[in-house]
Amino acid sequence: MDCALLLLLSLWALAGTVSLQDPGVTTGPCAPRLLVDERRKSCPRPCKTDRDCGNKRQCLCDGQCGLSCVVPGRTCPWPLPPSENSVARLLHPTSSFDALLEVRCKPGFTFPNGLDATMRRCQGDRQWSGDLPVCTESTDPAASQTCPLPEEVTDTFSIQGNATAGTSIRYSCLSGADIVGSSENFCQENQTWQYPHPICKEVYCQPPKEVEQGYVVAVQKTEYEVGFDIHYLCKRNFLLDGPQKVTCLSNGSWSESPPHCRARCLIPAERSRVAIGGVKRWPFDVTDAMVPHGENVMFFCKHPRKQCSFTATKACFNGELQPPACYLEPTWLQYKLFPHRLVSEIEACEPGDVE
Repeated sequence: MDCALLLLLSLWALAGTVSLQDPGVTTGPCAPRLLVDERRKSCPRPCKTDRDCGNKRQCLCDGQCGLSCVVPGRTCPWPLPPSENSVARLLHPTSSFDALLEVRCKPGFTFPNGLDATMRRCQGDRQWSGDLPVCTESTDPAASQTCPLPEEVTDTFSIQGNATAGTSIRYSCLSGADIVGSSENFCQENQTWQYPHPICKEVYCQPPKEVEQGYVVAVQKTEYEVGFDIHYLCKRNFLLDGPQKVTCLSNGSWSESPPHCRARCLIPAERSRVAIGGVKRWPFDVTDAMVPHGENVMFFCKHPRKQCSFTATKACFNGELQPPACYLEPTWLQYKLFPHRLVSEIEACEPGDVE
C-alpha cells in the first residue's frame, strides 16, 4: 500500500473523530461542519437534550457553539441588501435556523482568499455566520495560479482556505453529512490537487415513531430524505397535543418530537352544575358528558361555615379529570327534592369569605 493511500485513510479516520465541542457541555451527534470564518461572539445556552431547553427551544447543533438551545423557527435577515459585485442566493426554502446562504462574486471579482463563492449559515442568534463577504476586482496575476474547483464540488462543500497553488483547503459538507475521503487537500505548484475531491455521505431520517390513538400520514419508507415532511392525525374524539407536521433535518433527525393524541375526560359530576368556558352547565347537557384534553372545569364547593359557594378548577389531562377535594356530589334526594339548595345553585361567597 503506497504512502498516499495510507495518508488518505488516516485523514478520513481523523475527519470522523474530530469534534469542536466541549465534552463537558455537549455530547451526542454534533458533527463539526463549520463554514469559512464561522466565528461567534456569543452562544445560546448549551444543552444535551430538548428537555434542557424549555417549550419553544430545541437542542440542536449550532456551529462552533455545539449543542445549544435554539428556536428553529426564527429567521435570519433576508433578503440581504443588494451588492454591486456579488449575488446572494438562499439554498433553503426559508432563512430559518441552519439555512445556508451562498454568496458568489460576479465575473472579474473574487474574495480576498481567491475564491469566487462562499457560504454563510443562519445561526441560533439569528445572524448569518461570519462577516459580510466583500468581492474585489481581481488584478493580481498570481490569482490565476489556482487549482480548479468544479461546480459540483462548490455546490456540495463549504471550502475553507485558499485554492492558490502552494496552499491547502478544508472541506465540510453543506448538508452536514460526514465526509467520505480526505477532508483536506493541497493545491500543488502545477495547479493540480494532491488528492481526489471527497464526497458527502447521504443523510436520511429514520421512520418516525407511531403515535398511540393516531396516524402517521406519509409514504411508508425505510428512510426519508432531508426536507421530507410527515403529518400526524388523531383518531376521532382524541386531541392532537404537539406538532401536526415534522420535517427531516440535515443532521438526520426530525424537526420536533412526535405529538400525543390525548383522550377526552368524563365530567365527574352528575347532580351538580359545573362551569365550562365560563358557562354553568349540567353535565348531561354536555356532549357525552365529556370535555376535551386541556379543558378546565370549575366545580362548586360549599363554604365550611357559611351558606355560600366557591369554585375550584381542575383540568382534563389525557382522559383523567379528578374533582377537587372540596367537592361533594349531591345525593339523589337533594337533587330531586331541593334542587334550588344544591351548592351549584346557592349564592356565591364574597371574595373575602374564601380562605
